[in-house]
Amino acid sequence: MSRYSPGQNPPRTPCQIVHHLAGYEFPWDITRALELALLKTFCVPRISQLLAHTREFIDRPQKRYDDTGLLVAEMMQWGYEHERGLRAIQRMNAIHSRFAIENSDFLYVLSTFIYEPIRWINAWAWRPLTPEERQGFVTFWQRVGEHMELTDIPATDAAFEAYHDRYETSIFAYTEANQKIAESTRNLFASWFPVWLRPVVRPCADSLLAPYICQHLGIKPQPLWLSGLVQNNLRLRSRLAHQFPPRQVSSFFTDHPTRTYPDGYTIEELGAKADGKF
Repeated sequence: MSRYSPGQNPPRTPCQIVHHLAGYEFPWDITRALELALLKTFCVPRISQLLAHTREFIDRPQKRYDDTGLLVAEMMQWGYEHERGLRAIQRMNAIHSRFAIENSDFLYVLSTFIYEPIRWINAWAWRPLTPEERQGFVTFWQRVGEHMELTDIPATDAAFEAYHDRYETSIFAYTEANQKIAESTRNLFASWFPVWLRPVVRPCADSLLAPYICQHLGIKPQPLWLSGLVQNNLRLRSRLAHQFPPRQVSSFFTDHPTRTYPDGYTIEELGAKADGKF
């Protein structure tokens, strides 16, 4: 699957739309949005308590991040109609099958894969999504949910977004596990930068979190002036990016070596421990 050439009609199927958006139009934006989505899921006590029990985000945060990022990227790159995309979904299902996870929690996490990228792109990317792209993004993750054998998947964009917002209002609550998992993950994000930059990176990243997320993760809200500064820099990046055409070479998360798998990986080893077991 490759990017369409300038002058041709844009992709039309949900798999083609998501492939195009994630690999060519908005690879940086979608990765940042999914990192925000990851932090938001820690506001769900059932999720953070499970993660605290498995200790994956405490003992091996980089591997847990890479495993999740690669599986999601495999799905977006290849889609649910391709053998490789289906293998990624099957691998994710196998990992989750060890735990008693509620259908409602699965649906919420699935909704974050939709609405965090959509909202981030429309707010901070070099252009907003078209209505067709937005619907393609929604339909894509609805079909992934079907392959996960989830039930009661909201049938429309409006219904799914309402579910996302209603779930957060009713389920989000602070626990020590939320804070512990979020702190480990935020430390991981900061570790990607030189030591001297980390004291700056942490508050700048935290400034993008809405107050209600900070509250449920036990994170000190950043001052409004810092939030404004970071947002202005995102707007500046958006204006500069708008001056250049979309990438002609793909930039999926899977296109770049990861810290855990610098020499490559197989889908079936993602999510496994050092001994090869779950």
